[in-house]
Amino acid sequence: MSEIPAGLKYAKSHEWVRVEGDTATIGITDHAQAELTDVVFVELPAKGRQLKAGESCAVVESVKTASDIYSPLSGEVVEVNEAVPENPALVNTEPFGGGWFFKLKLADPGELGALLDAEAYQAQIGG
Repeated sequence: MSEIPAGLKYAKSHEWVRVEGDTATIGITDHAQAELTDVVFVELPAKGRQLKAGESCAVVESVKTASDIYSPLSGEVVEVNEAVPENPALVNTEPFGGGWFFKLKLADPGELGALLDAEAYQAQIGG
């Protein structure tokens, strides 16, 4: 069974969000990386890019498929994890740690209310 840390928020499209102040760190869940299998390429959004909640902003390619990654929240990309494009396997080995994708300065913290908590996400993926 996939690990689903409490204290994070989750999008139905399998991204996770860790909020610290007005900044959100975003990556994909353990469930998502397990479905993708071995990740071989990651394209992240450019620093400074303005994203809207639900907008496609990154791409993950695995040995079996390519998947769009959607921003769960609106805001400006203030940091990207440069280690991930150089070592895409981090997405598989550390989905909630070193495999994070990008950080957003939140435009509307109220959007967090639309995301799932760990229990609701677990129910969505059938755990």
